[in-house]
Amino acid sequence: MKLQGKRALITGATSGIGLATTRLFVEEGARVAVVGRDVARMEALRQSLGERVVPILGDVRRTEDLHRIRDEVIQAFGSLDIFFPNAGVAYATPLDDTTEAQYDTLMDINVKGVFLSMQAMAPVLSDGASVILNTSWLNEVGTPGMSMLSASKAAVRSLARTWSGELLARRIRVNAVSPGAIDTPILDRKGATPEENARSKQQLASRIPVGYLGTADDIARAALYLASDDSRYMLGAEIVVDGGFSTL
Repeated sequence: MKLQGKRALITGATSGIGLATTRLFVEEGARVAVVGRDVARMEALRQSLGERVVPILGDVRRTEDLHRIRDEVIQAFGSLDIFFPNAGVAYATPLDDTTEAQYDTLMDINVKGVFLSMQAMAPVLSDGASVILNTSWLNEVGTPGMSMLSASKAAVRSLARTWSGELLARRIRVNAVSPGAIDTPILDRKGATPEENARSKQQLASRIPVGYLGTADDIARAALYLASDDSRYMLGAEIVVDGGFSTL
């Protein structure tokens, strides 16, 4: 098992990529503290994975929550070997009609939340720990209507580089995984019927060179590689997992 004896923290862990990564990390031998805001989902995750999971309720936009999460991590693990600040949101932000509230929500979760999470957890990262950031193929292309989501993920990509330099003396590796179009609940449009969402996903899949949407497990396996010693020579890098969307 690639993560035997490792201690990890994953935010946004109750669905999609965060949930798939939590399950895989546990299978690979890690103990995982998981952060989410949905009480029922957190309890379901604890019951499913047992004592190797430590559920912690919290909102990554709130400094007081992050300090409490850090205290609970210290109490449970002492320190961390792996940190995956995965919590994020995604929706279109057309230039003409995106509201200030929509801007604030997206940037607060995707950028501020990642920054404050790292600020809170950096003191409890062990020397030589691995940090994995969640970016997006959108930081490589110019997609109309997606300006703020793209900008938020470009900011996170930059953080992987700057934090790598800032934490170099502690041998903490900061790398990023960049998902493409992944079939998770985040792709479902609010107010759309299941049939409408299915058609939308089918249209999106037809634009991907490999011809289908990725899965949360595809990203979890890339995160596993970055979390493990297999990637020990990687620093400030980004693994793009997008079926060729951004390159072909």
